[in-house]
Amino acid sequence: MSSNDVSVVLVHGAWADGSSWSKIIRPLAGEGVRVSAPQLPLTSYRDDVAAVDRALERLPGPVVLAGHAYGGAVIAGTRSDKVGALVYVAGLAPDDGETVANVFYRSAPHPRAPKLAPDPHGLIYLPDGAFGAAFAQNAGAEELALLAAVQKPISPDCITVAVPRPLWKDRPAWFLVAEQDRMILHENQRFMAERMQARVRPHPVDHTAMVTAPAVVLDVLREAIDAVRSEIRRVP
Repeated sequence: MSSNDVSVVLVHGAWADGSSWSKIIRPLAGEGVRVSAPQLPLTSYRDDVAAVDRALERLPGPVVLAGHAYGGAVIAGTRSDKVGALVYVAGLAPDDGETVANVFYRSAPHPRAPKLAPDPHGLIYLPDGAFGAAFAQNAGAEELALLAAVQKPISPDCITVAVPRPLWKDRPAWFLVAEQDRMILHENQRFMAERMQARVRPHPVDHTAMVTAPAVVLDVLREAIDAVRSEIRRVP
């Protein structure tokens, strides 16, 4: 079996873009894995799922599909048969009929979590200082500057619509629980992970582990990749 038999699609969350996965893309690509990190428009949940579907169309299967934070809700919206496994990195995983806001606000926020509200254009930005206080408190100054500079605002239309039957009901899933997360409390993550019967991988990392603890994220991704490869070998 060649090293590039499984593709990986990495889906960013709110207030981020595909560059947030750069420390994951380089090692996987160096191992011969085909990797795509599509840019979500963050204009509506439907638009974001469509962006993932387009990325999946361009890659051969099978695919390990990973989502960070809001990206977790997005990856569960695809119906592509190419997806062999899902990986959640501090992800949000609403169930059938729930909204992203339902699970995001399921528990009281962390004391350092930012207060979020739409601006005059109806878009939600992270306020100044939130990247260092809650989004990636373990990041260095240069990393924080980059995260803040490329942030993409999210529309309320992404988080207030009920999602359909999520793909995690039909695919194996891994869930990296970020125990130091100040955006999505780890208790909330564990609730979602256990509800979806994911393979739970807790680690003492912050919300944006692919930036601040990429080795941990890579370990979970490689575990999912190996499982999909094993399934390929098993099928005659």
